[in-house]
Amino acid sequence: MDAQDPHLIGLAAALGIGMLIGMERERRKGEGPGRAAAGLRSFSLAALLGALAMLLGGGLLLAVLAAAMALFGVASYRRTQNTDPGLTTEIALLITFLLGALAMRQTALATGLGVIVAIALAARSQVHRFVVNTLSAQEVHDGLLLAAAALVVLPLTPDRTIDPFDAINPRLLWTLAVVMMALTASGHIARRLVGPTRGLAFAGLVSGFVSSTATIAAMGEQARRDATLRPGAVAGAVMSLVATVLQLAVLLAVLSTEVLLEMAAPLLAAGIVSAAYGLIVAHHSLRVAGCGTAPPAGRAFNPWQALLFALTMGGILFLSAVMTHAFGTVGLGITAALAGFADAHSAAAGVANLQTSGHIDARHAALPILIGFSTNALSKTVVALSVGDRPYAARVVPGVALSVLAAWLAWWLFH
Repeated sequence: MDAQDPHLIGLAAALGIGMLIGMERERRKGEGPGRAAAGLRSFSLAALLGALAMLLGGGLLLAVLAAAMALFGVASYRRTQNTDPGLTTEIALLITFLLGALAMRQTALATGLGVIVAIALAARSQVHRFVVNTLSAQEVHDGLLLAAAALVVLPLTPDRTIDPFDAINPRLLWTLAVVMMALTASGHIARRLVGPTRGLAFAGLVSGFVSSTATIAAMGEQARRDATLRPGAVAGAVMSLVATVLQLAVLLAVLSTEVLLEMAAPLLAAGIVSAAYGLIVAHHSLRVAGCGTAPPAGRAFNPWQALLFALTMGGILFLSAVMTHAFGTVGLGITAALAGFADAHSAAAGVANLQTSGHIDARHAALPILIGFSTNALSKTVVALSVGDRPYAARVVPGVALSVLAAWLAWWLFH
């Protein structure tokens, strides 16, 4: 048989899937009379059985064998339910059988799913500890809310513009709200996991996904209250600028890859400069004992804040479309500048959406986004000067200025 024969490749993939999942189950099988019924050999044979059933025609034979595997799982559970009330091994055995069958039709998909199943089984203790001991009930609730927003509401949201200027798309606005909720939740959980020993630098980075301006204000408050925390507060404030750049890149990737490509050089330059400046200051902050405070268990994100962002985004999109229709790209630049004082992401998303809807081309999108990015930097500068003490502002403001200058310089060089 040719080594490139798809049947041989499928059988080999099925055997590999069974062995991979079986090795993980073998480690948890236990010893003695109470050990689990299925291990390395059982899972390997189950995957091969599924592959052979598909090879021999599938259909009715596959259904009968799948039912037989389910009955074997029921019998195994009845034997071990007193010592192990879980159904993990029995369900995994049935999944392995089906993945073996899938390997004969879609090998890459089956092997990828097999790896995911093995990882999920192996991470049982860590996942259990994370869900039970790390996450609060409110955070689990927020996770379910995020899943509903992304998997239930988003697909049902109309994917068309609803205004005369073709600017407001409900699907797009809800996508932005989901992205904001996901980024905020990720930052919150990451900070919970890292804890206080990692320093304010990391806390500033993950908090910057919520609001870099708010992070600079919070870090300034800590620096003013306790001078020993100033190096870490400065590092956290500057690292929040990196989060701003990363969030801009994510939003542009969602909205328009063409605009993202136009902004690639400015965003990369601003990110590198901000990260380098922040890491230099963070080197000193990491020596400060007890630097940084992990947030208490609470909300992983504020859904109303995400909805407000989406509504604000809709208003900016509409205003940008009206200004562009009336005054061309000059009006768009004014709108982006005004929006940037409050939020650089809203300004960028509004411009990118106009490009997606055909009002402007990608080449003309970079300039108004940079204008919004710059006016947002002015807001951060004012916050650093007004909230933090003088030494704090003297270190943070240069980081903000260098980030903006790097972005403009990259745009000038590659425009």
